[in-house]
Amino acid sequence: MISLPTRGGRVESAALVTQVVSGRTVEYCDVRAALRPVDPSAPDIRLNVGLPVAWNRSTMMFGGGGFNGTIPNIAQNVAFGRPDQPVPLARGYAVYASDSGHQAGPTGPLDGSFGANDEALRNFAAGDALKKTHDAARYLIRRGYGVGPHRTYFAGGSTGGREALVVAQRWPDAFDGVISVFPAWNNMAEILFLGHLVQVMSRPGAYPGPDKQGLLYNSVMAACDGRDGVEDKIISNERGCDFDPRVLRCPNGEDTGPTCLSDPQIASVIAASTPFSWPYRIASGERSYPGFPLLSGADMRTPYLGFGTTAPANPMPVTSGFGPQYWDQWVKYFLTRDPGYNSLDLDPRRPGKWLSRISYLSTIQDRNDADLRPFARSGGRLLLLHGAADELVSHRSTNDYYRRVLDTVGARKTNEFMRYYLAPGANHANFGAPAFAANWDSLSALERWVEDGRPPVDPVAVDSRNGRTRPLCEYPRWPKYRSGDPDNAQSFVCAL
Repeated sequence: MISLPTRGGRVESAALVTQVVSGRTVEYCDVRAALRPVDPSAPDIRLNVGLPVAWNRSTMMFGGGGFNGTIPNIAQNVAFGRPDQPVPLARGYAVYASDSGHQAGPTGPLDGSFGANDEALRNFAAGDALKKTHDAARYLIRRGYGVGPHRTYFAGGSTGGREALVVAQRWPDAFDGVISVFPAWNNMAEILFLGHLVQVMSRPGAYPGPDKQGLLYNSVMAACDGRDGVEDKIISNERGCDFDPRVLRCPNGEDTGPTCLSDPQIASVIAASTPFSWPYRIASGERSYPGFPLLSGADMRTPYLGFGTTAPANPMPVTSGFGPQYWDQWVKYFLTRDPGYNSLDLDPRRPGKWLSRISYLSTIQDRNDADLRPFARSGGRLLLLHGAADELVSHRSTNDYYRRVLDTVGARKTNEFMRYYLAPGANHANFGAPAFAANWDSLSALERWVEDGRPPVDPVAVDSRNGRTRPLCEYPRWPKYRSGDPDNAQSFVCAL
């Protein structure tokens, strides 16, 4: 039943629930279950399965976020999905998700303490919990309905987007359709980059605070908005923007206030937007992380990778943001397994005695197999999306993965099973106030492709806040304004 080792599982509760979901009244059996680990000291995998009375004979598995540790809401939409369209449960999908094999503490998805246990670490980082959850859910679905599903789907963003690629890479026959949004697929590579930025931004006077971040945002927008044909606060042609942060240099390079950047702050901006390479080999084969387009299309209001409102420090303050806290937890629990270790003391360029551990962790954290031919041969279809203003996972990294798939599989074969769309102005999960809160009914598009053999044609993204539309262009194309209403996708053409 469960193809990876466990000590079995148990159903902890099952109840018939009536709930209004996406404006529809849905009646479903809400099943809570747990899978026991092989290591008795490891935590359970806790999962939730929703079995609708009006089942459409399909299933949807959801991925998580951050370090996971909580069960995703099974009544949610897919990442970047349109809020005016029914979510999977409301469409009749049997839905399921798990906490990936550990239960988070008060810090939620920023709690990395589970990493001290080898089985819990593999369940999360290597994705073992995904297959265990999938197998257990299929068993419960068959027991509930008396038959198995006709179609199986997976959707996730960020860590969940990484998990979406994991299932396509490791278990190519498990899912018919996959939606991967802003995927953190090269998790180790990004962590090393995060550590480098923590080192740079923790130097005296190097952290650019909120005023400086706003200055950078406004300066980049003033320099580059309009180069795609229209001034709309969205920089669609990132490669056409060559903003140099040194034009914001304070007199003599010293910090004189919010209207300029000091030399240390300029160094931080450059570090964040420049590819970071490490001078040693790691077992996954990754050599660098591409950085963020802060200088070339920084159309975001939180440009420093979730680096919060205060500088990284020891102990790591909550106000330092997502990036430094993620690094801090990883160093303490994944790498050194010493909760008292000062993560600022670890330089990812010179890790010393920790190099072998980093190399080992890369084999389970970098899910970088670009050979998706087994997934394609099984009939799988993959939709890959990313926002060009993502402040937590660089879209440049997803560009890199897509190019690797093209190089490995070939352009014609890739086009038969995969599409990659880049949404200018969209940030991570449409958090806060992105320039463009991109939403697309990707699930309906994937259903048509998987079930009817009709791939997406000229998809359109909608800004859920104001109804503006933009074409979703297949990478490397971008939306170029042609003429007409700049709030209408028909006024744009996908250009190279």
